[in-house]
Amino acid sequence: MTAVYKDEEADWLTVCLKYLLFVFNFLFWVGGVAVLGVGVWTLVEKSDYLSLLASSTFAVSAYILILAGSMVVVTGFLGCCAVIREQKSCLSMYFFCLLVIFLIELVAGVLAYVYYQRLSEELKQHLNQTMTDNYAQPGQEAITLAVDRLQQDFKCCGSNNSSDWMVSVYVSSKQAGDRLVPDSCCKTITPHCGNRDHPSNIYKVEGGCITKLEQFLANHLLVIGAVGIGVACLQLAGAVLTACFIYLLYKEEEEDFGTL
Repeated sequence: MTAVYKDEEADWLTVCLKYLLFVFNFLFWVGGVAVLGVGVWTLVEKSDYLSLLASSTFAVSAYILILAGSMVVVTGFLGCCAVIREQKSCLSMYFFCLLVIFLIELVAGVLAYVYYQRLSEELKQHLNQTMTDNYAQPGQEAITLAVDRLQQDFKCCGSNNSSDWMVSVYVSSKQAGDRLVPDSCCKTITPHCGNRDHPSNIYKVEGGCITKLEQFLANHLLVIGAVGIGVACLQLAGAVLTACFIYLLYKEEEEDFGTL
């Protein structure tokens, strides 16, 4: 009677774990789509700004999330098939994939957090030089477009303020004509509108574009870090459930073998 009770209890635990893993796989797949979406959104939505950053850490974090998200979507289907068939080899592979993706997303989250800590200092050191030295220069079309979009999107002018452009290579050149700032500083862009730097004509924001870009990137990094670490914790829980399910399957197999 006791043996029968133990068998029923083991079967009950196996069924419960099986359904728990199904629920987890659904959440896992949704989390993977979210991770993939955040990575793509980060690169596509404001990809122009990446050329203004001195390091590639921000982009690398997004690429890691895209890689992890893609792996999650594929692994989610693998997990469902493994649970349905109760194949220990497939479950072991699924368990290994969960650990790998966990580490990848953890790295993305940590990178985002570390870069968040030094973002302000990097922008202060490099953004002003990038804008004043490279704007409208030969071979720097990507930076020129990025600066123009930055100033229009965030309604700012210059890295710290509009006077930064007075010492720029662009304003000092013949190409600028009589412009005091690029036309993208203007509230309403018209040819040579940058000839006047009056507050009624151009954006004069306290803190300049550095403050605006820093706030924007910081918000993105917080999202990357939160999604990466959050989904990584979910995967760790799934790995524990999978390990328990594999253990029960091995235990049932040993018991069946022992009754022969």
